[in-house]
Amino acid sequence: MVKLLESEVRTREILGWQGLHLFHAPLSSCSQKVRLFLAEKGVAWQPHPVNLATNENISDYYLGINPRGLVPALVDDGAVHIESNDILLHLEERFPEPRLIPVEKRDLAEEMLAREDDLHVDIRNVTFRFLFEPPVAPKSPEVLARYRAFGAATVGGEADTHKAAEIAYWESYGERRVPDAEARRSVAAFAAAFADLEDRLADKPCLLGGQVSIVDIAWFVYANRLRIAGYPLARHPALARWYDRLMARPGWADEVALPDMLRPMVADHQARLEAEGRRLVDLCGLAAEGQCT
Repeated sequence: MVKLLESEVRTREILGWQGLHLFHAPLSSCSQKVRLFLAEKGVAWQPHPVNLATNENISDYYLGINPRGLVPALVDDGAVHIESNDILLHLEERFPEPRLIPVEKRDLAEEMLAREDDLHVDIRNVTFRFLFEPPVAPKSPEVLARYRAFGAATVGGEADTHKAAEIAYWESYGERRVPDAEARRSVAAFAAAFADLEDRLADKPCLLGGQVSIVDIAWFVYANRLRIAGYPLARHPALARWYDRLMARPGWADEVALPDMLRPMVADHQARLEAEGRRLVDLCGLAAEGQCT
């Protein structure tokens, strides 16, 4: 699990904080799953919202907490944990009841979380292609230069390559946004993952069996983001029923709802895509039950 060394934390004030403090953002899928997990556990925590639209995550203050500049980041009695799935695994050990990882299925849970994590760039591509497309690149060369220069160069005592990958993504996005081929590839990756989940849900109500688990939380957030983007979940009937059941759980629909301030932007962007014949289902050939290739 990814935990920073004390020497890697440059915003030193947080080292003395007590209790659970979560740095998060409303629309961040990784933040959403951690918040849902904490709600299911019934654990109290202190919120520290991070404004991604103003690049607050690239501020000296936040890079001093998470040198990767990503949300969420958890401060637990002064110890900093980063990477959402590692945060979930840490919290499961810290607060074992109610159990959200069946003991006998720990390896399977970690395997399914790893596959979900492998789609991190794909969920970003889907979001920035089919939910909104900022007229100006979200991260200017000046912001990326600050991102590159500040924060610890190591994570957990080892040289870190994640920041370089993040910078490369945002440089590419600034030059060409999300090209058709990349958008198709990302949606196809989700279609394949959803087909596997469909098989798992054929004879059980939840992904690891009869009870909601850490895996259901993680994949629910992705399924919701794809649905908002225009992906037809009805292509996977068992998955669609699973999604509806989870949406009916107390607080889940509210957690993944679009923030009020973003709804007009998303509606306008998707209306423009529809008018241009560039919706997700159009681009990927899904309107008539086709395959996205």
